[in-house]
Amino acid sequence: MITISEAAQAHFVKLLDGQPEGTHIRVFVISPGTPQAECGVSYCPPDAVEADDIELEFNGFKAMVDEKSAPFLEEASIDLVADQLGSQLTLKAPNAKMRKVSDDAPLTERLEYMIQAEINPQLASHGGHIMLVEITDDGVAVLQFGGGCNGCSMVDVTLKDGIETQLLERFPGELTGVRDVTDHQHGDHSYQ
Repeated sequence: MITISEAAQAHFVKLLDGQPEGTHIRVFVISPGTPQAECGVSYCPPDAVEADDIELEFNGFKAMVDEKSAPFLEEASIDLVADQLGSQLTLKAPNAKMRKVSDDAPLTERLEYMIQAEINPQLASHGGHIMLVEITDDGVAVLQFGGGCNGCSMVDVTLKDGIETQLLERFPGELTGVRDVTDHQHGDHSYQ
């Protein structure tokens, strides 16, 4: 379910050393399965362990995961990343905003999952996002841009060279193209 790098495990052991006996960590998702989903890690003292928690054993500590968060933490990873300013823990949970769907799920569900888990996080750095409007009978994914993508001068490049390329590679034989139906109004919200 959750992978924790050796460096991150060692860091957690150091952090937990100063905590009361029996304290572990809790990995959780607030508002799982929604666009507002947020992941986090906190201390989990013995009196905060719930009967239905899932216990994951690591080197020198346990990670507790509540039952509601568990499906949204599939394929999650925690790492300790070092740079010139020091080091920080990074938590990546690609399924936090949308539960992972099976390979044989309907195309709409698989496409929606890819948009939420892969494409929208890329667009978020520009304040943008996309939504699937429909898939036409001839296999064209009709998308609507929002946020900073609406009115952006690079939207055509993003659509054709980025999103369409990714989607056609992922769904060969199922998708034939991508079309934007957004009425692009340039404004203060647009990414420059």
